[in-house]
Amino acid sequence: MSPQLETVPSLTESTSELSLQRVSHYETNNQESLGGKIENVSVTLPPVTLPDQKGSEMTRDLRYKHASTYRRIFAFIFISNLAVFIALLVTSQGTILSRDAASAASANLMVCILFRQEEFVNLCYEIVVLAPHSWPLSIRKRLAKVFHYGGFHNGAGVAATAWYMAYTILATQEWAADRKEYRLVNMITGWIVVAMFLVILIAAYPSIRRKFHDHFEAFHRFAGWVSLLAFWVHNIVSARVTAHEWNKSIAYALVRSPNFWCICVTTSCTIASWSRLRRRVVYPEKLSDHATRLHFKYRGMKPFYGLKISDKPIAEWHAFATIPDIEPESGKVEGFSVVVSNAGDFTKKQIMNDSERKLWVRGAPLHGLLYTSKLFRRIVIVATGSGIGPCLSLLHADETPRRVLWSTRDPEKTYGPTVVGAVQRADPNAVIWNTTERGYPDIVRETYQLVVESDAEAVYIISNPKVTEKVVFGMQTRGVPAYGAIFDS
Repeated sequence: MSPQLETVPSLTESTSELSLQRVSHYETNNQESLGGKIENVSVTLPPVTLPDQKGSEMTRDLRYKHASTYRRIFAFIFISNLAVFIALLVTSQGTILSRDAASAASANLMVCILFRQEEFVNLCYEIVVLAPHSWPLSIRKRLAKVFHYGGFHNGAGVAATAWYMAYTILATQEWAADRKEYRLVNMITGWIVVAMFLVILIAAYPSIRRKFHDHFEAFHRFAGWVSLLAFWVHNIVSARVTAHEWNKSIAYALVRSPNFWCICVTTSCTIASWSRLRRRVVYPEKLSDHATRLHFKYRGMKPFYGLKISDKPIAEWHAFATIPDIEPESGKVEGFSVVVSNAGDFTKKQIMNDSERKLWVRGAPLHGLLYTSKLFRRIVIVATGSGIGPCLSLLHADETPRRVLWSTRDPEKTYGPTVVGAVQRADPNAVIWNTTERGYPDIVRETYQLVVESDAEAVYIISNPKVTEKVVFGMQTRGVPAYGAIFDS
């Protein structure tokens, strides 16, 4: 899930007059290490003309909207499964065996769950950011798209449903030909799993998910649990069928079945997340009537992590980027915090309640897209409203030279001097655009200005879906790598 962000009205397309003196920071030494000393040199530049977008409107839309990395991954999973399906048809002389369909379904389900398991996802991030700055930008900018891993989750989930439906149809045919009791149980559990998978897929359809998000979470969670339980029953019953055919024990049939080991991995991933469900004390710091900062003291937190928080752990969860809390005197990390802005019932409740209380947390801290900023020599950070919250973790890390553009209403009044001060320490010449006084900026032009000034290799934006798409598309079509949250993953 994406961090809770305030809704920003549509931005004006007209070119705004720059009322700020532009200052850019360049790295003047040759150290490539992230911990190397950076010397900042101020260079005043005139306003930059926004270049034309590359290609035609059709090719731009096709490449950067319809053929996104997320959708390419989804297509890759689909084509891979189609190739396996054709291969099985050829090798089995036009008839797929039920056990082959079951194995394919189990394998896809395992992949689907793995790409939602915190440690596995973090491992993917850690491997990707090992790429050195000496590698060509063309490689690094593609590696930075690791946060599109939701394409694997959704693609494998759809494939698992298709394979399991095929298996259940075959199992039904087998029961019709040989009406043994164990075949009947196998068929019934199979249709239960198929029904639960279909409920999950329908609820996860983007337009339905956006409109009924709380219901989506409930359907996804409970249908997932029911299907997992039914999957176990099915595996045991299926092993009984196989044991009868082989004249072996059920245990022997289980350990020889790929389905058994796939479901073991799937179950372990689920248990690993929910076994770390804890109720933690929260210390609120009310920033304004629009935002609050929730402090947790039970553990320290390194930069670039997010955490799931809830007051109704069975019903709904909300993901927030964490910010390390530093003790001013010792400089040590004394817990972490999250910035919450008014974006719904849950966030409004947290803002209105300024008393010490407890909230639920679950799973391990999870890396987000900003972690991939380590792949670049220099970046531009763009945030609107409370989108600055997730960015504070990156700014605290102080590893990658960056410029900051933050567009929000009354920044100090809404988020307090501490947040504004953190932004200014990270970039003394940050463009903090007060929309109450100046209106909404031409955010694409302002972003490109900072890219040119700082010679940045990439842009990161944390905002609502409309502005995120606007900036990412506006930068990519002008040859600048840009990254923003995937809201339907």
